[in-house]
Amino acid sequence: MFLVYNGLMLTDIEIAQGVKPLPIMDIAAKAGIDEQFVEQYGRTKAKIDLSFLESRKDSPDGNLILVTAITPTPAGEGKTTTTIGLADGLRKIGKKSILALREPSMGPVFGVKGGAAGGGYAQVIPMEEINLHFTGDFHAISAANNLLAAMIDNHIFQGNELGINPTSVVWRRCVDMNDRQLRFVVDGLGGAKNGVPREDGYDITVASEVMAILCLSTSVSDLKERLGRIIIGYSYEGNAVTAADLKAAGAMTAILKDALKPNLVQSLEGTPAFIHGGPFANIAHGCNSVLATKMALKCGDYICTEAGFGADLGAEKFMDIKCRTTGLRPKAVVVVATVRALKMHGGLKKDSLGSEDLEALDKGLPNLLRHVSVMTDVYKIPCVVAVNRFPTDTEAELELVARRCRELGVNAVLSEVWGKGGEGGIALAEEVVRLCKRESSLELTYEDSDSIETKISKVVRRIYGGSSVSYAPGVRTKIKRLEAAGFASVPVCMAKTQYSFSDDPKKLCAPTGFTVTVRDVKISAGAGFMVVYTGEIMTMPGLPKVPQATVIDVDESGKITGLM
Repeated sequence: MFLVYNGLMLTDIEIAQGVKPLPIMDIAAKAGIDEQFVEQYGRTKAKIDLSFLESRKDSPDGNLILVTAITPTPAGEGKTTTTIGLADGLRKIGKKSILALREPSMGPVFGVKGGAAGGGYAQVIPMEEINLHFTGDFHAISAANNLLAAMIDNHIFQGNELGINPTSVVWRRCVDMNDRQLRFVVDGLGGAKNGVPREDGYDITVASEVMAILCLSTSVSDLKERLGRIIIGYSYEGNAVTAADLKAAGAMTAILKDALKPNLVQSLEGTPAFIHGGPFANIAHGCNSVLATKMALKCGDYICTEAGFGADLGAEKFMDIKCRTTGLRPKAVVVVATVRALKMHGGLKKDSLGSEDLEALDKGLPNLLRHVSVMTDVYKIPCVVAVNRFPTDTEAELELVARRCRELGVNAVLSEVWGKGGEGGIALAEEVVRLCKRESSLELTYEDSDSIETKISKVVRRIYGGSSVSYAPGVRTKIKRLEAAGFASVPVCMAKTQYSFSDDPKKLCAPTGFTVTVRDVKISAGAGFMVVYTGEIMTMPGLPKVPQATVIDVDESGKITGLM
């Protein structure tokens, strides 16, 4: 996307490269972090030592604000851009705001997105480094994941003392790249000296249980304990075999000890930003790390965080997994929408979105209204709709959105942060401050004591708007076996398409009366939840016909182009 400024057409990366970042020690000081806790990664990035939290344990927490969005479309919604602009807008009205965001995965960067550090004049910087290698967290996660995979196959090769059944190994290798060719592989070929042949496969790093564990861990010891609980497969007798059984947890923790420390950067306007962890929300739990969120809460009065994709995915997991297991409680929720995306939900094609069409908009509005209703009626959290404004939006279209939101008792506020930065987020910031003054008490979708099937059913009915759940052959038996093994009380992490409330990406807007099909479940014992696979969801994405990688380049001076 291009932004016209002083007659020039500027891309996101050109805007980011035109801003001189403040030294990271200045950003740390702005966040109230003493230099003894700051580990610099150059001039513009740093990791914050975990001892900072202990030093601030008696300090009050700020107000946690969750930013989520409608069901995504190719027209774009601008959730990260809005989150950044909101934090900058809060600074504009004199509030001490802090950002807590996820790290981008290089898979989508080289695939469709081309970058995930915000857009226009609401970005975090250094944009190129955040999108590509950052501080190496994802590489460490991949290495720890693949060390465990190597130790599994080596144990089997070296005599298999634990009696691991090679056909029951559930631990897959991972790589932070979209590569459909690796979804299903056969490895260990080449004769007896080259391993034990077996069917295997790769997940993208952001879907790895190690990513979820890092994001939910609260200390090094907690990280090590969680890693040890990972179930890698089963013995010939049917008993679970863990990473602790393989004595792998210590080495994995050694790889991850620095990756566990949250990263500190800044927005274009100098707002401190913790960016740490990045599980996908359609195939993982979609939230930045608990440690980064807790640090941010000790540094500011208003903490703006986001959850992946629509409110049915990222926000549901933020509430039902992250909040459930940590005690975190958002004071307000922002649901981001665009008129363009709502018109796509109403049946328009992407090339027809530039003209006013109140009929299509009205048909698409139920998608927004259902997301809002979930936030206010299920979770009981005050909510505002941020309408990410585009130049083609007409006053009649904007008024229709505002009127339909008012009918639910929720205000719709124009967000113009993409083109104006923090100035364009002032109205949204003022509404968020107002909402944070209201009394609220988070309610969750299901109880810990509910059975796994009941939890799945409540998510489908209460969050998605579906009517029933069906199970592929053998899945119910697998659930009962996992419940009997002590996993009945864990939350469920729904792996579902991001393009629909249902498990069918073709069902746009706000479908009802549908059945969600559960085709498999997997216990992530270290993360502490059960992954529920629905529809045709894949844990390793593929590249599009024309990947963004084809336009990303670097010149002789090292300047990168093509990151959107």
